[in-house]
Amino acid sequence: MFPMHTGLSGVLVYVSLAERRRVGMGGKKSKSVADEGRRSVCPDESLPTAERIRKLMTTHFGYSVLSLARRGLRDPPEELWELRELQKLNLSLNALRAVPSALGLLQNLVVLNLWGNQLSSLPPEIGRLTNLKVLFAYRNRLSEVPEELGSCSKLEVLSLANNQLTGLPASLSALDGLKKLNLSHNRITHIPGCVYAMKSLVFLQLACNRLENIADQIQALADLKILIVEGNCIHALPKMLCCLTKLELLNVDFNDIQNVPAEMHRLQRLEKLACHPLDKGLHILHNPLLKPIKEVLDGGLQALYTYLKAT
Repeated sequence: MFPMHTGLSGVLVYVSLAERRRVGMGGKKSKSVADEGRRSVCPDESLPTAERIRKLMTTHFGYSVLSLARRGLRDPPEELWELRELQKLNLSLNALRAVPSALGLLQNLVVLNLWGNQLSSLPPEIGRLTNLKVLFAYRNRLSEVPEELGSCSKLEVLSLANNQLTGLPASLSALDGLKKLNLSHNRITHIPGCVYAMKSLVFLQLACNRLENIADQIQALADLKILIVEGNCIHALPKMLCCLTKLELLNVDFNDIQNVPAEMHRLQRLEKLACHPLDKGLHILHNPLLKPIKEVLDGGLQALYTYLKAT
C-alpha cells in the first residue's frame, strides 16, 4: 500500500497493493508541472525580495499561508525566513536537497509541507517549531529524523512515508498528542518503541515496510481506530492486538499470516471482511491462511467470530 496524499487529508488516503498492481503508478512529471517549475517565485521585480515573497502570502481561515509548491526550487529563498508571521508553509514538489537551519526562525508555523522533494535530512532546528501541528515530509530521501523533532509537542499529524527510514528516535515518545502517523514505504523491521508511547494515535500506517511481527506493546494504543500493516512479512498477530477494541479498520493483507488469535472476536467494530482498500473492516484474505480459518472466512467475519468464541 502506498499513500496518495492530497492536502491535510493525505495521511488518511491510500491505495492497496492490489489496486497498485491493477492501475500502475507512473513516476514521470507532467509537462505542466515542469513548466510551472520554471516560473519565477517572485514576479514583481520592482519590490524588495522579501516583500515580493510576502505578496504571495494569503490569509485562509485566519492563517497566514504561503505556497511555493512546484516552483522548481533547489533552495528556499533566503528572504523566506524573514516572514516570522507565517503559519502555513508549502514547499512541496520542488527539488530541495536541504532545508537550512533558519527554518527554526519560523516559530509561528502550524503546518509545514515538504513532501515530494529530495531531502536526505531535516535540520535539528525543526525542534524550535513548538507550535507545529502538521508535518508532511513524505516522498523524500530521509534515512533518519532528528531527535529534536520530539520537541514539537503540539504535533497531531506526521507523515514520513516513502522515505528510507529504518526507525525513529526515542525522543519522539514525547509526541503524546500525535493522532495520525504515516510511516509506510520505508525500511522499518519493527515498530519503533516510541510509537507505543503515542497514546493519542487514532491512525497508524506502516504498510510496505519489513515488519516481521507486532509487539505486545501495541495494546498501549487504546484509541487506535485504523491500523494498516499491509505488505510486510508478519507471521502472526499477537493476542494483545485484540485489546484495541476501537479498531474500525485493520489491514493485514499481503503478509505471511496463517492463523488468527482466538481473542479476535473482541474486535466488534470490525464489522465485515473488507476488500476495497478504503473500506472499513478486516483486510486479511490475501494471506496463506490455514484450515479451518480459511474455510470459515468464506462465511464472513461474523462466521469467524462465532467459530473463535466456540474454540
